[in-house]
Amino acid sequence: MYTKLLFAIFFTGLSSLLYAQSEDQDPKLTEVWDPEPKIVNPGTDQPPPSDAIVLFGGKDLSQWESPDGSSAPWVVKDGYFTVKPKTGSIQTKEGFGDIQLHIEWRSPEQVNGNGQGRGNSGVFIMNKYEVQILDSYNNRTYANGQAGSVYKQHSPLVNASRKPGEWQSYDIIFWAPRFELNGDLLAPAYVTVFHNGVLIQNHVEIEGTTVFRGEPSYKKHAEKAPISLQDHGNPVSFRNIWVREL
Repeated sequence: MYTKLLFAIFFTGLSSLLYAQSEDQDPKLTEVWDPEPKIVNPGTDQPPPSDAIVLFGGKDLSQWESPDGSSAPWVVKDGYFTVKPKTGSIQTKEGFGDIQLHIEWRSPEQVNGNGQGRGNSGVFIMNKYEVQILDSYNNRTYANGQAGSVYKQHSPLVNASRKPGEWQSYDIIFWAPRFELNGDLLAPAYVTVFHNGVLIQNHVEIEGTTVFRGEPSYKKHAEKAPISLQDHGNPVSFRNIWVREL
């Protein structure tokens, strides 16, 4: 009993130390700048299939809410909606696991800022695993943080970005992680991403929950969870969002 108590105290102290070290880390330590993905010209988009769940069809945000359950505060106009900066992220009312997700987005036509401060948002699948949204047209930043990256984990194969103000699309195939009953990871998540019809992530393994500092890791969570869109302070717009459960 005494030995178990000593071990518990040691483990608790070690966990606190590791957490503190992660918080103190410079986020630049996890930025990958080279090789820089080459640029290709993208193709066209596709309408929703007949079995899709339409999350936004151009009229309202009835399928979305704030994390606290209140109405989504972002602005709907002319068939699309736009991030209302400093109001927080929004998420789907319904939870999802394995999915095919289509989403179209547009960074502001008027360019302000550079790097991560330009047209920044993100698609968080299961509220945890981010595919980065960013204006990456003639805008150099760390490769594992540009448009289409699995943020801070996988750089895109190529840069298929359109000009600021032009509509772009992501088609995402996501396989959720599996956990043992005791919480151990049985199988990691995987994601495939097409940016404007161009393959940019080819069934890559997600290393854990998206983090800004330190290393990603897994912690057991529900089999289904909401899809969220990030308020990063930039007025990014969205339209034609649909999902198919796999």
